[in-house]
Amino acid sequence: MINCIRTNSENKDFQKLVAELDADLKIRDGEDHSFYAQFNKIDAIKHVIVAYKNETAVGCGAIKAYTQDTMEVKRMFVSPTKRGLGIASTILNELEIWAKELHNKRCVLETGNKQPEAIALYLKSGYQIIPNYGQYEGVENSVCFEKVLA
Repeated sequence: MINCIRTNSENKDFQKLVAELDADLKIRDGEDHSFYAQFNKIDAIKHVIVAYKNETAVGCGAIKAYTQDTMEVKRMFVSPTKRGLGIASTILNELEIWAKELHNKRCVLETGNKQPEAIALYLKSGYQIIPNYGQYEGVENSVCFEKVLA
């Protein structure tokens, strides 16, 4: 069974999972990694979900304010040995519930076209591809999504 907790970016398990995520992204993104890394700082994220299986942290995700009624999904990651078990979907769902509780109407996010499993997750979860927003405008390797929260 997966147990999710709400926390913030000071959580040590979250920090450990993000270090694993960043190591993976450094390989996938190659020369583009430093560009993306500048937008993925975790020093002040207030809304973090960490997923546990048998008391071991296996995945994480976060939301942060993007506009007055929109949250941006950040730092989604599941340990490679725990993928395919629905953990990412569970984390994303928990983030969406939290975003709604905070009176947001939608979530947006960016992922890379070198992350096909992330793209599949977001499409399966009801996210729609949108034009690249903000700092991702004109970035060929970025794929941006949004979901209107019901």
